[in-house]
Amino acid sequence: MTQATPDWHQLATQWRPRSQAVIDGELVDAVDGGTFPATSPRDGTTLVEVAAAQRADVDRAVAGARRAFESGVWSRTAPAQRRRVLLRLAELVEANADELALTVALEMGKPIRDARDIEVPALVKTLTWYAELADKLLDELPQTGPDALAMITREPVGVVGAIVPWNFPLTMAGWKLGPALAVGNSVVLKPAEQSPLSALRLGELALEAGLPDGVLNVVPGLGPDAGQALGRHDDVDVLAFTGSGEVGRELLRYAADSNLKRVYLELGGKTPNVVFSDAPDLAQAAATAAWGITFNQGEMCTAASRLLVQRDVHDEFVEQVIEAIDQRQVGDPLDEGTQIGPVVDGEQLQRVLGYVDVGRDEGAELRAGGARTLQDTGGTFVEPTVFTGVRPDMRIAQEEIFGPVLSVLPFEDVDDAVRIANGTVYGLAASVWTRDLATAHTAARAIRAGTVWVNCFEEGDLSVPFGGMKQSGTGRDKSLHAIDKFVDLKTTWIAL
Repeated sequence: MTQATPDWHQLATQWRPRSQAVIDGELVDAVDGGTFPATSPRDGTTLVEVAAAQRADVDRAVAGARRAFESGVWSRTAPAQRRRVLLRLAELVEANADELALTVALEMGKPIRDARDIEVPALVKTLTWYAELADKLLDELPQTGPDALAMITREPVGVVGAIVPWNFPLTMAGWKLGPALAVGNSVVLKPAEQSPLSALRLGELALEAGLPDGVLNVVPGLGPDAGQALGRHDDVDVLAFTGSGEVGRELLRYAADSNLKRVYLELGGKTPNVVFSDAPDLAQAAATAAWGITFNQGEMCTAASRLLVQRDVHDEFVEQVIEAIDQRQVGDPLDEGTQIGPVVDGEQLQRVLGYVDVGRDEGAELRAGGARTLQDTGGTFVEPTVFTGVRPDMRIAQEEIFGPVLSVLPFEDVDDAVRIANGTVYGLAASVWTRDLATAHTAARAIRAGTVWVNCFEEGDLSVPFGGMKQSGTGRDKSLHAIDKFVDLKTTWIAL
């Protein structure tokens, strides 16, 4: 039976967001009573005043997480029990999918169809995948002589601090929480101040699922307050962060200034989308290029923001991309037909428009978009933007814009494409379009990126790791490899 499409505008009038922190099993106000506004980029209205966690609140959350960890109520419970609780949490997320999707759409502007069909299912799949893994991890028994027994075991690290961004607030939370909780850690989750509401609801659902008090804490607040307090805390064992390079550097400094906690960073990107003239389907490649820079308003670390096109098909291909982008609908994120919502807030809007000015000033040709739109709504909407005539050294080809701004660069051959693709400080993802097997392998091997897609974009599942090279970060999310961030390896050598 096909599920009826909800009336999202009607649901929005009935929606009652959570605004208190989730600390040590309780929903609480900030210690000092402070709040900050959660503002919707859809129309600029304040959705609710949210508890603004300060150092005292983070201290309380970390203390609760430590008590829970040391008590063994989660860290030493049978892995099969952790599996059952995490599966129950996944079920509750799925049961509350409409509410969570609406929350994401209102707080950060994601089109409701993407929030309901992509964002929430991604969280469900992640929780389920790591839940099923919890009681199936194997330790190691190295071969020794007959006079000894050696064991290598994985132990949870303790208290994990997780700081996640606003562009995929539930997906990114799941990528941290799934592996950290599956192996028995306690977590203090700090959501982005632009998107705290979905994380707070998730924290509440975790308590309902049976996660013991203190095992998952959610502390909303501003980065310089709650984020810095978590980064500097001497009782946080591991910090996992997804966000900007600027904040990532600060978190490394906080770790150095405190207890030398391990810090795993997933930072920015400047994805090269490399289209050779022998691509198996140029029309499909063009449609994917248009989607890759406009999906989620271009607010993705993997956004296909650099389109590298072989010169002999450049002009024709660019026209196809512009035509495909023009067909992408900008509008109210609560409308089912909307494909591009508002960027997350006024600051991000000004950043995107500022880069449009930079592109013009540097001599690139503005071929589409480049302006604010739907201004009468009060929302922060921007037109999808395409620049051609872009040189590799231009700022719009070097710096992460985090918005729907596409830079098109021509190239001559494989060597030229690889040189341009590798010519930034980032190395998160790349895409290569060609029917030639040698070209595909040569380019994929030579491009310095944590993920290279061939004749596709943004494909994959939880079985493969996600992360970057160079200044795109350290460590990996997803897959078995994510477990490595949240465990210590212990060697036990027994003389027989």
